[in-house]
Parts: sequence; structure tokens; C-alpha cells
Amino acid sequence: LSDATVYDKRPRQCSLGYLRQPYIDEATGKLGYKCAAEPVKDYVAKGGEVDGTVGRKCLCNALMANVDLGQTRIVKTDDGNRMYTEDQLITIGDEVNECQRFLRQDGDGHWSFTAKDVVHYLKSQVSVEDDSKATLFDHGTWLP
Repeated sequence: LSDATVYDKRPRQCSLGYLRQPYIDEATGKLGYKCAAEPVKDYVAKGGEVDGTVGRKCLCNALMANVDLGQTRIVKTDDGNRMYTEDQLITIGDEVNECQRFLRQDGDGHWSFTAKDVVHYLKSQVSVEDDSKATLFDHGTWLP
């Protein structure tokens, strides 16, 4: 789902609703629920802002897919119906700032890291030089 092409094929919907936000329907005064990953028109009709939907992915369905419980459903399209199975989404959580240690810049100036970089780090020894900086020790060489 991190790839825009893959993400664009996913129908926007909130079918599990574990992370929905409550809101009060102004017309009826009743409690309702909205999700920034549901169809944009539905989210906006519930008082959400369009900007709040940009880039939002359905974490509920993706995380269920991560543990082999991804939903498969029939989706209506302009060309007819098709089957869609939820894709996985790997998350970093609160450790996003820690990923800086893995980033490498390629010849074209793009920054990235791979699972191999992370596994390499996890299999190496870590030594803390001071409270603020961890240093990686790998095969007799200290790495930044």
C-alpha cells in the first residue's frame, strides 16, 4: 500500500471501523462514526475535511491482512465487478525517527533503506557510547 499504484487500486471503505472517530450528526443530533480512509464524500458528509483524507490508508484492514486475516470482497467498478483482497501495510510506529540510522542515499539522490539493512543491524552488536547516541559495531568496525 506504500506504492501509489497499489494504493490507487484499493477501494476506499471502512469495513472494520476499529479506528473510527465519533462525531455528532448536526442534522439529527445522533452519534455517528467517521474514518479518514472511507470514501471522501462520506467522510466530508460527516463533517470531515477533504484534506484529512489525503494519503490516508485503511490501517484496520491492512493490519488484519498482516496477520493473514485480510478481507476479500467484490468491488463494483466502471468495467463491472472485480475481486479485491486487502494488501498488507508494514508500519514503523513510534520508531520512525530511529529509521534515520538505516537511510542511505543512492546515486540519484533518493533516500531509502531495505529490510536487509534492518536485519543486518539487528544481527549486529550495539554499543551505547553515551545516553544520546547508539553506535553499531559490525565485524570489528564501528559504524555511524
